[in-house]
Amino acid sequence: MTSSSTPSRGRPARLDRAGTVDTALDLLDDLGLEALTMRRLADRLDVRAGALYRHFTTKQDLLTAMAERMLGDLHPQSGAADWAERLRALARAMRLALLARRDGARVFGGTHSTGPHTLAFAESVLGVLREAGFRDEDAARALMALVNFTLGHTLEEQAASVPHDDGTPAGPDRLRNAVQAGPYPNLQAALPVLTGADFDAHFEFALDLHVAGLRQLRSRTE
Repeated sequence: MTSSSTPSRGRPARLDRAGTVDTALDLLDDLGLEALTMRRLADRLDVRAGALYRHFTTKQDLLTAMAERMLGDLHPQSGAADWAERLRALARAMRLALLARRDGARVFGGTHSTGPHTLAFAESVLGVLREAGFRDEDAARALMALVNFTLGHTLEEQAASVPHDDGTPAGPDRLRNAVQAGPYPNLQAALPVLTGADFDAHFEFALDLHVAGLRQLRSRTE
């Protein structure tokens, strides 16, 4: 007989939305996005799968909550007065928050959360840009460009670290083999960078280009 202080399997009182999201993120780290299912999450929580739907109507709802939670760990490090450095700090913080979780960028992509962490990040970026004198329309587009760039870079960065179980060469090796087998002198010259794994350098280079473009835009509208 089950006591009132020990809920039976699947009883809603055992589920807490925030705790469920944290458990889902732990499961993501253990198994990856492909293996993250509502049933596996229910097993990890020791509840019936149907109990999860009291908090999350679909798996996409769960992924959106996970994406929102990841941005809760975002801590930009910049006390600089320069708007460009503050913007760089926000982009770096977003990248690190996504990298902190296995398949973090894949989870985040397409979720479009309207939770407080996501909105606070967007508010911070827009605040930096509007204070720097960017028009509202330009600031909004710059926000989307920054988020899309950071997400896309992190997605590729995490994908490059996934091992191949089928015996096929890793991405850099496949590219190197293909380039060396054909008439691609320009690609041949660029191979050291294209097949390199210094993702910090790749990210910072592209971030500098992004900021340089914004500086030019700002100078045209002053």
